[in-house]
Amino acid sequence: MIKRQLKIIAQFVTVVLMAAGVLTGCQSPKPMPSSGRSAAQSTRNNCYSLLHQLLDEQKDVSILRFIKPEPGDLNKLMKQIATTSGTGATLLEEFAKDDPSINLNDIRLPPGELATRAAIASTKEKELLGQTGATFELTLLLTQTEALSYASQLAKVAGGNEPHPERARALEGLSEDMQNLYYQVFAMLMSQTKPTPANAIRSHPVSAATNSAVTSRILVIDSASRPVAAGKTSLKPTT
Repeated sequence: MIKRQLKIIAQFVTVVLMAAGVLTGCQSPKPMPSSGRSAAQSTRNNCYSLLHQLLDEQKDVSILRFIKPEPGDLNKLMKQIATTSGTGATLLEEFAKDDPSINLNDIRLPPGELATRAAIASTKEKELLGQTGATFELTLLLTQTEALSYASQLAKVAGGNEPHPERARALEGLSEDMQNLYYQVFAMLMSQTKPTPANAIRSHPVSAATNSAVTSRILVIDSASRPVAAGKTSLKPTT
């Protein structure tokens, strides 16, 4: 059980790499062999595969509560993400079962990238296990903003390349579900990182220094004159 939980933490790092654009299979698929498959089908299968992999990992996010206790609201949100992701993964599996042309294993990542991802995940796994309290909560929320945003876009692109109308609509709905969860996670993240007045001053030292300096400055104006149409005007400083 513990090994499974550690694997889940490592998978969050993979999610971040995917969302950061490391796994760009659906944007830049490798040239397909001459098997008669269209470019749209190739893109669809690649996005289906990446999306299924992501949702299959996200469906276990709520297991983290067994090794990293979370506050009530965060725990509830993680369960919602897990449930929605599991439903989405099952949906893609049903698509593949009904249509043999759908391939959920079309990841197409080069071996060097796969090895690098594994190495980074192993390192970050140890770091995350050492985090507690607010630091761990913020890390978890950050990984979820990346994962949910990426999942939403994958579903959108897959739907745009899906010729079957009902499947396309289902993918559009899945994209919206992921986007709505993203907004909830982002709102919670902002609520936990909102600066206090003291922090706001420390985070804007230039503004604070400028405001304090304004109250103690003396403005000195030299004598000046300028001709005008009806005569001459002058400006003289007063004592």
